[in-house]
Amino acid sequence: MNKLFIKFIAVIVIAFFSAGAAKSQEAPDSTTLVYKVKIDKMIAAPLWRSVKKSFVEADSMKADYILIQMNTYGGQVDIADSIRTLILNCKRPVMVFIDNQAISAGALISVAADSIYMRSGASIGAATVVDQSGQKMPDKYQSFMRGMMRATAEAHGKKAVVNNGDTTWVWRRDPEIAQAMVDPSIVLKGIVDTGQVLTLTALEAIKYGFCEGQAETVEEVLEKGGIKEYTMRELKLSAVDKIIILLVNPVVSGLLIMLIIGGIYFELQSPGVGFPLAAAIFAALLYFAPLYLEGVAANWHVMIFIIGIILLLVEIFAVPGFGVTGVLGVIGIVTGLAFVMIDKIVFRFGPSGDGVKEVVAAFAIVTLSAVVAFILSLWLSRKLFSPNRLFGSLALETSVNQADGFVSFDKNKLQSLVGSRGTAHTVLRPSGKVMIGDEVYSAVAETGFIARGTEIVVRREEQGQLYVVATENA
Repeated sequence: MNKLFIKFIAVIVIAFFSAGAAKSQEAPDSTTLVYKVKIDKMIAAPLWRSVKKSFVEADSMKADYILIQMNTYGGQVDIADSIRTLILNCKRPVMVFIDNQAISAGALISVAADSIYMRSGASIGAATVVDQSGQKMPDKYQSFMRGMMRATAEAHGKKAVVNNGDTTWVWRRDPEIAQAMVDPSIVLKGIVDTGQVLTLTALEAIKYGFCEGQAETVEEVLEKGGIKEYTMRELKLSAVDKIIILLVNPVVSGLLIMLIIGGIYFELQSPGVGFPLAAAIFAALLYFAPLYLEGVAANWHVMIFIIGIILLLVEIFAVPGFGVTGVLGVIGIVTGLAFVMIDKIVFRFGPSGDGVKEVVAAFAIVTLSAVVAFILSLWLSRKLFSPNRLFGSLALETSVNQADGFVSFDKNKLQSLVGSRGTAHTVLRPSGKVMIGDEVYSAVAETGFIARGTEIVVRREEQGQLYVVATENA
């Protein structure tokens, strides 16, 4: 009986302290949890990864608010559209603090937020779509951007304004003003004249309903938003995240393209599964994997590239020569690499007009990468393997001359083989092996290529090298 009583008291005590511990753990949750997201770089694939991951983490932590600290001059329209959609679909209130600039795509993202606060001297607007050189894109692109800006403003609905007892419903974010940030032809009396794209200062944005207030710091933003006691959280990138963000950087992507093209080129110079092909495949994995995971590379991009690789391997190992299969393989590889670079918005308007310019520019980049890769390979080989260089000892620089008594082959025997017939022991493209009698010799096809097993005849011998042609062409 006493034991049962002691056990009962022990259970009560444990339960009491467990409840107290639970309350102490819940205490931090009683304050407001604010999750901060920084958009302070060009709006592109690396930023999209960190923003998307931040929203997922904020959701898992059950954050009360998401605060975006904004300072950007814009970037890719499709990435901005993805962030805009993420904000509009977010179940938690999203606040934007424009720390300096929210220009172009940054304006689109800001308008999507539930509330906007701006630092004095900050601005929002100038959302006209331009190409990489800064030139204004045709109206079909502007129309798309106008529609997005208008729809984003309309998504916030209307609010009631009471004036002298009369209630009027007005837009919380005026769609006409949002459009004027894109279209210079829109005239809004007292706001913007014809021929000017609208950009609002902090005070102007407050006046026209595109800003809830002016603040100089994040703390002041939260105070004006009615948040006094809060806990701030922010995304901490793992090593894997940092590597992925590095790999999707345009500069790194360009270097990987050079490695892919260069590896394939040198593999074609010496057929067989060697280091160049292995390096090309590894670079391709580093190029496509992060872009695919981030949704930048579509399934068909990767499939076209893989089909191109397969066709090229078939050409190297199965089909003699460099014909239709090899050409299609190279086209597939280049197409897969190039199409990843093209803004998805281009395909919404078809391949005409400036869409063609985008496609041509992407293919030009891949082609230029191939040329640069070839030139750099030649330069590096000289720098690394020439005498007195880092790997100079790996290359044999000493020459041996026949006049000094050095002979690496039986010249008389090779000369006696001129006119002899045999078979191609390997594919000659143009160099390879031939079998004459019971012996195998190195040989070079004089014209084109010679498939394995083809009957050959030795035409000549020169400097210890046999030159052969197919019997049917002799």
